[in-house]
This record gives sequence, structure tokens and C-alpha cells, in this order.
Amino acid sequence: MYYEMEIAGKTRKLQLFPVNDETSIAAFILFGDVEITEASAAKLLEKAPDFDILFTAEAKSIPLIYEMAKQTGMNEYVIARKAVKVYMENVVSVGVDSITTAGGQKLYIGQNEVDMIRGKKVLIVDDVISTGSSLQAMEELVTKAGGNIVGKMAVLAEGDAMERPDITALHKLPLFDADGNIKE
Repeated sequence: MYYEMEIAGKTRKLQLFPVNDETSIAAFILFGDVEITEASAAKLLEKAPDFDILFTAEAKSIPLIYEMAKQTGMNEYVIARKAVKVYMENVVSVGVDSITTAGGQKLYIGQNEVDMIRGKKVLIVDDVISTGSSLQAMEELVTKAGGNIVGKMAVLAEGDAMERPDITALHKLPLFDADGNIKE
């Protein structure tokens, strides 16, 4: 089953996948879709507040944050990692439970990332915001690093996330029942 929608002026069919017995989600995958990545980055930047640095969590939003940095002429951005790397010093971490990842996980930044964030206006970016747990973890990391969060943005806001006043998203992505019908 698929859900067809317009994203940043481009039409895509998103495949539906069950997350439990009653609910399915439409999978929005930026990987490999240059056209959607470039268009979404441009549309988000039109709505973005003034910022010094972009911040996201590993993985699917990496092409988006890269493209946003490229379009603004920025040379740096920060990615919270899902595992500690040998080159990371003075690691800062937070826990997160994501709807699309089985089990709990952690996000990490090292001293280099802390130095890039401290005292800066930080724009948090994600591909899809659903329950907000990944977003909350990113907020905690930025706060621990001494950054000032000036905005939180996503290409899509799933379910009730679109109604949150603290999030800017391009489009609402509905939730679906087990039969592929939009949940109201």
C-alpha cells in the first residue's frame, strides 16, 4: 500500500508500513532522492529563523542538513551520532526512543560539536517529526552544549506533530490504520 502526496512541490508515493497492530506509517526516505532533498531544503530555508549552525541526528536527515548548509553557503553543521566514535572526546549523550527504531538508543556529540554549538543560534532539523522523542533528545544535546535553540524544523510532521506551535514543517503526514486508511 502507498500514500501519494506532494512534498516541496514534488509528488511522491510513500509505502505504508505497520508500527503495531492498529497503526501504519508512510515511510518518507530522503536517501537517494536528490530532487526532494534540494526542494525541501530550499522550502525550509524560506521559513527558517536567523541561525548560526544547523543540527540534526544521524541518519535520514543528513542529506537534508547538508543541502541546507550548501544552499546557505555554510561550511559546517552538526550531526548527533548514534554511537561513540574513537575521535570523539568529552562525549555528551542523551537517550531517545524513536517510533521508527526498535528499542532505545542514544545520541552523542563530542567536544568538537560542543564547541561548534556553544553560544550559537542553533536550528534543529529533521526529516520527519512524529512523537517528538528524537527532537527532544536533540534539544537536550544542544542545551547541554550551551547552544540557543532558535527553531525546530522538519519536512514532514506526522500525526498530531503538525499542531505543535514550536515546530515548523512543510507538510502534514497522516497516520494510517492497519488497512491503509487515514486515521482522523
